[in-house]
Amino acid sequence: MLKVLKNLKKSLGAVIIIAILLCVQASTDLALPDYTSKIVNVGIQAGGITSAIPGVISKEDMDALLVFTDKDDEILDNYTMVSTSDGEKYETQEQHEEKMIKKYFGNDYQVQTDTIYILKDIDEEQEEVLTGIILDPLMEMTTITSEETATQIKEQLSQNVPENQKQYIQNMNLMEMIEQMPEEQREQVLAEFTKRIEEMNDSIKEQAAISSVKQVYMNAGADTDKIQNDYILQTGLQMLGIALITMVCAVTIMLLSSRVAAKLGKTLREKIFKKVTSFSNAELNEFSTASLITRSTNDVQQIQQLITLLFRVVVYAPIIGIGGFVRVLTSTDSSMAWIIGIAIVAILFIVGTLFAIAIPKFRKLQDLIDKLNEVSREILTGLPVIRAFHKEKKEEARFDVANKDLMKANLFVNKAMSMMMPLLMFIMNSIMILIVWVGGHNVDQGVMQVGDMMAFIQYTMQIVMAFLMISMISIMLPRASVSARRINEVLEAEPSIKDKKETKTFDPNKKGLVEFKNVSFRYPDADTEILEDINFTAEPGKTTAIIGSTGSGKSTVVNLIPRFYDVTGGELCIDGVNVKDVSQKDLRDIIGFVPQKGVLFSGTIESNIKYSDENMLDERMIEAAEIAQATEFINEKENKYQDPIAQGGGNVSGGQKQRLSIARAIAKDPEIFVFDDSFSALDFKTDSTLREALSTKTKNKTVIIVAQRISTILNADQIIVLEEGKMVGMGTHEELMKNNETYRQIALSQLSEEELGEKGGK
Repeated sequence: MLKVLKNLKKSLGAVIIIAILLCVQASTDLALPDYTSKIVNVGIQAGGITSAIPGVISKEDMDALLVFTDKDDEILDNYTMVSTSDGEKYETQEQHEEKMIKKYFGNDYQVQTDTIYILKDIDEEQEEVLTGIILDPLMEMTTITSEETATQIKEQLSQNVPENQKQYIQNMNLMEMIEQMPEEQREQVLAEFTKRIEEMNDSIKEQAAISSVKQVYMNAGADTDKIQNDYILQTGLQMLGIALITMVCAVTIMLLSSRVAAKLGKTLREKIFKKVTSFSNAELNEFSTASLITRSTNDVQQIQQLITLLFRVVVYAPIIGIGGFVRVLTSTDSSMAWIIGIAIVAILFIVGTLFAIAIPKFRKLQDLIDKLNEVSREILTGLPVIRAFHKEKKEEARFDVANKDLMKANLFVNKAMSMMMPLLMFIMNSIMILIVWVGGHNVDQGVMQVGDMMAFIQYTMQIVMAFLMISMISIMLPRASVSARRINEVLEAEPSIKDKKETKTFDPNKKGLVEFKNVSFRYPDADTEILEDINFTAEPGKTTAIIGSTGSGKSTVVNLIPRFYDVTGGELCIDGVNVKDVSQKDLRDIIGFVPQKGVLFSGTIESNIKYSDENMLDERMIEAAEIAQATEFINEKENKYQDPIAQGGGNVSGGQKQRLSIARAIAKDPEIFVFDDSFSALDFKTDSTLREALSTKTKNKTVIIVAQRISTILNADQIIVLEEGKMVGMGTHEELMKNNETYRQIALSQLSEEELGEKGGK
């Protein structure tokens, strides 16, 4: 897989941008639960009040507050007193004071008291010190001044006093009474409430302090509804902004990931195609055509799909998983962190079990796709033969076996994987219920706030989703790994035929000369030689024919000339140079090769004849078609040379396909013509006319013909007779008829002695 991923170098810039955006998205995603907690804890429960220090406080409350502390100066140093008149607006030149007034009282404010204290613009360190000083006195002050507490204290003070004084105590202001008390009595009266405050845990104390601040604001005439609405609106807008950033990052990441994956797919297909075109016939035989097609399409697609999601998992999931866990430990109550551990262990157990069952089948899937493609291609290619022998049922059964094998493998994998999501969703829902149950008890006991519990749920879901994402990518990974291995097998295959680092040029004095010097050849992994001691020379201006029984090695000999295979013994020279010492391009540029089976490409008649040079003059194309005897059927076409040719030449006959293949080679005008039984589909008249026209075109060219028909090679300058890979005769038709029994038997099997003598004379 890593070898395939190295091809991402071309998209390195996009990959870096994706990684940066993923970090940004993960950070914003991890920030959202905090904002949810703030809206619930602060916006709803605390009325939008964020600090235990009052931002504004009336003079009456400030005086009451100072009764419960001996640090009057430290508190007053952090506040500024602003005087007002009833019904009038504040008029202050201080920007901070004006801002604070607008914040707590609104633009059109009216204050019920003559004086008010405004908190100065202090830093975090000063705020922390002031909180420590003011927190307990503030709570004591608001607790004492509440109606319920005031009644309780008055009843306590009314005990053991005359009846006329009881009424006086009940009507008296409690704070005035406390201020007039001796310090010792005051401490005794307040001891119970002070102890109760000191026993509170931090969470409850913080909530109580916020309630105290809210009461102070209400006493000062502040608009508490505005404070709450402003906080919720501001925090909500921040959440929307963060969510917008997340959305933009997610969309951009998916866009870039898709582009990177598509580019990687394109690169891999290009490399596979380029590699395959460099293969010799030996490598093409090693990889079946169906397998090469699967590797360059389906296998590449598996990699492409993986890459589209891989970045989000490789970068995003770990950040979310680790970041969420850290946030749980630092931002919320870590006492429930064990719940996340249970979730992770359960997920890993389910995913591990399913993978152990499904992965072996993943490895078989691609091979089964290969098999199905191979069977399909073979049946479709051989359909006429199948119909001729009435074997449709047999081939349908063979296809059905391959199809069912693939279906069974897919069903097994899909069934196993389809269980994953319901099981994981069950775990997620169970974990959520567990969090609510444990968190509910913590909220009830006052050790956790509702918003913290909600944030914990969100963090837990993010962590679980990170593991889910890793699980989902792990489903694709085994199959993609198999595809990567299959792609690497093609890319790492070394062509058995390749150019030397330093190549030679052809000898211009030996132009068109083809020399076989003790040539022998065996196919890769074959036990015996296919060709042995082949010795002959084909000269310019002369026609060399090769004939022999089926399997004698005729096509193998001519396949060595353009170096489709390399000789395994001896030496093959063209233009005086060993073919192994020149570049394949230079070698094939001087050869016009017509294969045994005519091959045409989708396009037009013109594009097929001009295949060697698309800028070829039309006159040269027409001349080649005339020599190949193709103009007869071309002129009958509606669009002449612009008439379309279907893929593989499926819309022309075998003879027409062969003539167009011959015309393509003639139009190239090479030094050497090689015809590998290329006249077999032509009738005798067309064959004779074509060879006669060809002889004028190839006066100074080297012509090598492989033929089955004696009539095609009767007038060749030399005829090579092959039998079981060995040369058993060489000479003209007349010489071989007299001296070579093998040739004589082949000739007499096709024509009578009179016909042979008559044709030979001609």
